[in-house]
Amino acid sequence: MSGVDERPARPTIAQLREVCQPPAVRGRRNSEHWVADAYQRRISPYLTRMLLRTPITANGVTWLMVATGASAAFALLIPGLPGATLAALLGQMQMLWDCSDGEVARWRQTTSPKGVFIDRVGHYTAEGLIPIALGMRAAGFPEEGWLDSPWPLVGALIAVMVLYNKALNDMVHVSRAYNGMPRLDERAEVSQPRAGGLRRLRSVARFIPFHRAYHSVELTLLAFVAAVGDAIVGDLAVTRVLVAFLAVFGAVTIVGHLASILSSSRLR
Repeated sequence: MSGVDERPARPTIAQLREVCQPPAVRGRRNSEHWVADAYQRRISPYLTRMLLRTPITANGVTWLMVATGASAAFALLIPGLPGATLAALLGQMQMLWDCSDGEVARWRQTTSPKGVFIDRVGHYTAEGLIPIALGMRAAGFPEEGWLDSPWPLVGALIAVMVLYNKALNDMVHVSRAYNGMPRLDERAEVSQPRAGGLRRLRSVARFIPFHRAYHSVELTLLAFVAAVGDAIVGDLAVTRVLVAFLAVFGAVTIVGHLASILSSSRLR
């Protein structure tokens, strides 16, 4: 099944898995989110097959991902469990679109730099807006006086840290491109710090992966758990603890990420 003209208009799920989920995709260490590896890639071919029967382009699917991720943030502004539940569902749907857009592009052979760019826009948008919405939620939005609370500022600071941390990864690729270096291999040994102390800290982080909390899926799931806690205690105490945790460990994550990049072979 080599050329796009040879591919059937109504592929089977097995054909989609063969073409759209090769080992090079499923084995990506950094680009493949854990929920995709755990269960979303099992579901996504069914959505992809439906999308292939429509005129929507791969980039059009990516724009759906952008809109869904942003909607997850705005859903958190709905008070109580309804808003947090909707946000968690939208966070899952965002990642499902994220799986299917690449599968549509690989099946139709329409992968492009523009698609990668829109994908980055989607992740930056969602993961920048969600902490801001969490801060507003912790302040009691839309109740009167929420702007007098410090929590919206904390949420905004978390958003800055999340975006800076994401930008560090893109800075690596930009720095390599500026120096004419090849595309970065996603093998584990490439990102492994050379210093023994940092390697040990990195091993600890695998058992307590707090640095993973800043992706849209984890943020919306944590917001949902916090909302359940709020419903039990009768106020916003659990959400406020979550926002405080994200602020403290956001700074720790940035320092660790920067040190890991500088001590690895990614810039060599």
